Amino acid sequence: MEILVTGASSLIGTNLASELVDRGDNVVAMQRRRSSALSASVRQVVGDVADLAAVKNAMAGCDAVIHLAAKVGVIGGRDEYVRANVDGTRNVLTAAQELGVRRFVHVSSPSVAHDGSPIVGGGADPAIVAHGTAWYPETKAIAERLALSANNDDLAVVVIRPHLVWGPGDTQLVGRIAERAAAGKLALVGGGRALVDTTYIDNAVSALIAALDAVHPGAACAGRSYVIANGEPRPVRELVSGICVAAGVEFSPRDVPLGAARRIGTVIERVWPHLRRDDEPPLTRFLADQLGTAHWFDPRPARVDLGWRPRVTIDEGLQRLADWYAVGETEPGGR
Repeated sequence: MEILVTGASSLIGTNLASELVDRGDNVVAMQRRRSSALSASVRQVVGDVADLAAVKNAMAGCDAVIHLAAKVGVIGGRDEYVRANVDGTRNVLTAAQELGVRRFVHVSSPSVAHDGSPIVGGGADPAIVAHGTAWYPETKAIAERLALSANNDDLAVVVIRPHLVWGPGDTQLVGRIAERAAAGKLALVGGGRALVDTTYIDNAVSALIAALDAVHPGAACAGRSYVIANGEPRPVRELVSGICVAAGVEFSPRDVPLGAARRIGTVIERVWPHLRRDDEPPLTRFLADQLGTAHWFDPRPARVDLGWRPRVTIDEGLQRLADWYAVGETEPGGR
């Protein structure tokens, strides 16, 4: 197939493009700047998904789309998140409809359905469009609803929500944990006792490819959302400790009770914009809830409808991460 991957310079996007090329697909990668991490076999198109004309140019001739591009994190105003996550998704869907694309995989996040309470063996509950804690989950929820509403007999849409993706080269979860641990600033909300599931990068990629292959007009997965994870819930403390061991940094975290973390996060949210800083704040209400409450999901829907199972266990992933650090990563986070 000829496949457009938006946001292809991300950790998932880079690995996904490589895997698609290896299996014989032609890949067009669209992102705001060229990426040296992408294979020479990938045709790169520089553009912004908020620009409909640029999206159409990149998508011309494609059979399928995997839409990854998004503004993540907690830095920035609502307009920035709406432009990237809502307007961008609307443009990619519009282009797909006008150009006759038949398969569309929209990459979302489990946070779109998280209201701050624990998730224990949950499914892909409907996205909540009025979170009130962060612009990222709110705008991603709106985008997911747009994607699902576009599913019809001509354009088959499936939504994939990968949960806490990590692995070699990850500067978000792995990089931040390693950096804070190395600086003696690592803290665990609620002592890290919350049971959570995560997704090793190879599993996230294989799930997206399984969704791409499974979705077509009339397919069981068309018009539905699926949470993707390893299916191995573990306490946050155990996972973070494993990452620190792999990165070769000391694991000696401070314990911050969940209630205190929420209060601290609220204060930081109010103060941070006035500090004129462009880095991520150490804590917000959204992050406190994500780190301090249980999140693990029922893997059966993806297994039945997508024919997908994770290939790499958490322990195998941690060993691969340790090997990656051992072959030349001299600074935490691979920087």
